[in-house]
Order: sequence, then C-alpha cells, then structure tokens
Amino acid sequence: MATEPAASSPRRDDTRKPHITFLIRTLLLACKIARVAAALIRVLYLVALAAPAKSLLAAATAAFALVNAPCLRYMNQAALGRSFTGTFCGDLLVGAMAHSWRLLVQGLTSLMFLCARADEYVRPPPSPLVLMAHDKPASHPQQVHISVVGAKNMRISWVTDDRSAPSVVEYGRSPGKYTASATGDHITYHYFFYKSGAIHHVTIGPLDPGTTYYYRCGKAGDEFRLRTPPATLPIEFVVIGDLGQTGWTASTLSHIGGGDYDMLLLPGDLSYADTRQPLWDSFGRLVQPLASARPWMVTEGNHEMETLPVVELAPFAAYNARWRMPHAESGSRSNLYYSFDAAGGAAHVVMLGSYAAFGEGSEQRRWLEADLARVDRRRTPWLLVLLHAPWYNTNQAHQGEGERMRLAMERMLYDARVDVVFAGHVHAYERFTRIYDNEADSRGPMYITIGDGGNREGLALRFIEDHKSAHLSVFREASFGHGRLRIVNETSAVWTWHRNDDEYATVRDEVWLESLAAGKQSLATTTGRHTDEL
Repeated sequence: MATEPAASSPRRDDTRKPHITFLIRTLLLACKIARVAAALIRVLYLVALAAPAKSLLAAATAAFALVNAPCLRYMNQAALGRSFTGTFCGDLLVGAMAHSWRLLVQGLTSLMFLCARADEYVRPPPSPLVLMAHDKPASHPQQVHISVVGAKNMRISWVTDDRSAPSVVEYGRSPGKYTASATGDHITYHYFFYKSGAIHHVTIGPLDPGTTYYYRCGKAGDEFRLRTPPATLPIEFVVIGDLGQTGWTASTLSHIGGGDYDMLLLPGDLSYADTRQPLWDSFGRLVQPLASARPWMVTEGNHEMETLPVVELAPFAAYNARWRMPHAESGSRSNLYYSFDAAGGAAHVVMLGSYAAFGEGSEQRRWLEADLARVDRRRTPWLLVLLHAPWYNTNQAHQGEGERMRLAMERMLYDARVDVVFAGHVHAYERFTRIYDNEADSRGPMYITIGDGGNREGLALRFIEDHKSAHLSVFREASFGHGRLRIVNETSAVWTWHRNDDEYATVRDEVWLESLAAGKQSLATTTGRHTDEL
C-alpha cells in the first residue's frame, strides 16, 4: 500500500515531459529566430553603409517580404479558426510574434506616412476625430453612397461585414414598395493585416430625372431615399474639398444640409485614413446621411494614395475599391480621372487626377484631349474642371505643388474655354479672377481653391501678401466652409462660399459668372458681399 503513491508519481511526470520538452524547444527556436533577426539587422546595416540606394531598397523589400509573408499566413489561418503550427503552444507563440509584428508595422507606416507628407508649413493643432461605429448586424448595409452613371442610371455602393451578403438593390417611387431590382458585384481588399468587408456596387436604372426613389441594399437593413439630378437647367452643385472626419467636418456637413442641392463634387482628400483602414469605414458612416441621398462625385487627393517605400502596396487601393466612379463610361481606363454630363448635357464636369501621370504622352493627357474634343459648347454651355493640387495659390501651404500639372495642361483647358477650375489641397478658401498663364485673361477659367471642408490637419492660415499671383486673387480667407455653384441658365451662374459660423453657414463670398461658350470676354461680376480682408 505504501509503495503505490511512489509508483504513480513517475507516470504523472512522464505525461508532462512531452509538453515541457516542446515548450523548451519552442523557446529555443524563438531565441534562434531572434539571433537570426539580429544578424540580419547587422548585415543590413553593413549593406546600408556600402550599397547604393537601389540595392538597399531591394534588400529591404526582400527582408520585409520574408518576415511579413508568414505573419500574413498566420493571420489568415487564425481568421478561419485554423491552427498554423498544429499545436496550441506553437500557435500561442507564433500569434504573439505576428501581432507584435503587426503593431510594429502599423506604427512605423503611420509615422513614415505622416513624415513623408510633412512640409515647411506648421499647421494649428489637429481637431479630434469623429469616429462613427457600426452597431447593426453584419448583413446590414453601411457606408452607403451613390454616384451618377450616364444620363439615367445611378450606382449604389455600400459595405457589409458579412462578405456573403447579396449585391442587390430593390427600389421604387414609394416607401417600402419596390417595383424594380438590380444586381451587381462586390470586392474586398487587403491592406497589411486589414481585410475590408464586402464592398458592393450596383447600378440601378433607367431612372427619371428630378425624381425621388426609395431603395434598400442587400435585402436587409434600413431603407434609403435618393433624388436624381434634373435633366435641364437650373442645377446646383455643392463643392467641398479636404473633408476628413472631425468636428469641423461634422459642422460643414450640417451646414450643407440634406436637400436643397442636386449633386456634390469633391476634389480630393476624403477620409484622411492615411493607412489606418478602419478610418475609411468610419468616414463612410459619417457621410452616409448625405452621400446616400445625393450623388457624390469625387476625385483623388494625396491622402488617398497610401503608398510607402519598401512596402509593396498598390496606390489608391482603398479609394478605388470603395469610391468607384464612372470612368469607363467616359472612356477613361483609370478611376483617378473621368468626366460626366449633368443637367441633360448642359454642363460637362471633368475630374482630373493630380496624382496620375499627366505629362506629354501620358494616358491621362490623351484621354483629356479626346474628352474635351467631344464637348460641343453649343449644346454644353458650361464646362467645369476639378483637381486636387491648385495651379494658382497665394497661401504658404503647398506652394508650387500644382505647377508641373499647370504647365502640362493649362493650355488645353484654356483652348476648350473651361469656365471654372476647382481645387483642394490647401486648407483655406481662395478665389482668383479668370486667368491664363499667370495673367488676367477674360477667356480663361476662374480658379477657386475650396480645401476647407474640415480635415484633421487644421487650416492653412498664412497667405503671402507679396506673392506674384496676389494681384489675381480676388478673395481669400482661412476658414472652414463649403461652396455652391448654381447654374441658372445657359449663360449665367452664381457661386457662393459659405463659411461655418457656429450654427449658421454664412455667405462670405458671392460672384456671378457668364459662360465662356457665349463668346463674350467679360470678367465675372462680384456682388460686393465680401470684404478684401486677408
């Protein structure tokens, strides 16, 4: 009897030995990996001292891929509920290493992204973000926004956390009574360790102009309401740039309101996610009340690029996946530049890409030449252009960044008699007279910078009083707000800029324009509502 406990004790120790042995081996393996990593860092350091920049970049890219690939495989296996090593302890250790790598990469990329885009202009302190959560079932639509596709169709875009949710839209003219439906497609994308939900795109139509439709996405969730743009003049555009998702943004969106305009134009810098992909989701939820009710037509800015050295990530991956514009319908091969007609062809809107190739022989230049050549100004009295980096700018921020594009394309816009060119990028409002090649010219476009939507970086407060273009600048102010262009008829339009003043959107600048298609060479008429303060 007394010998039984002694006999059973070794058997209990034997059952523990394999686990202890495996843990020791795993720890030894981790130590070896750490030593190899340290040796690799030393080698890269020596290479950095001796190798040329291209060789160093290639070595860094290879080293990144060597470490990143197994971490991605682990994250994908874990998301599917599968073991990566075949053992609990092994998965625990590899998981800790993979998550540490993820945090390191995300932190470094965010830092590199911000540093790469820093300039000499020091901005005011940033505004806190307004983060919008999604608290509904995974199959319910979120981030709903719409865009025009041709004269009679509308694209409905939304996201579901459930990647198997159907890409279908039901719609009709009465609430809850859907007389038609359309199906489309959905895509997903990866960005480091982030995987998006299903991003759905469905084109509905033909639709009647100036008509309210009710619709539901994916046969689940809330009902939405949209109004199609008119088929004739008048038409009213809201124009905002560099929007972001801050308290300033929320103020701008509230001032725009829900229903007294026909379409929204945005010349770049939407979410300011800057590699932090969940901010794209939050931005989509923030703008959904407006973007699901009126078409939002956008083009890219520098904050949509989201590329970094060494890391092989396709530029504009999130932007192209989430904000699909009608580029194919306008003959463009790129979502970064396109055009469309409004008001039955009375207005033609060209969205250019400041961050796509634009020089001699570039695809964008060839496309723009063909697009402008197709515009018949007898049928289309109004020609508008939007781009991100302004060609004319007296603010200290982003000086000269649009100059190369101006030299490459300004003559084309002048010859086509473009009426207005809208830009963003500079976080302030500035309106110039009609210009061509740095001189006042009644046959040139009016240039307007409207990069004051509410971004997290704050306002660009400093204008250069003795700038070479200062005599061409009619009005400038560093305040948040939005603009409205109301095209009244074939010859006249009115532009107003609305500053955010607490609960009111105060009109600070107003000017009447005459279409250049009429053949008249007269400058725009200002009402005198604003003052010439800097």
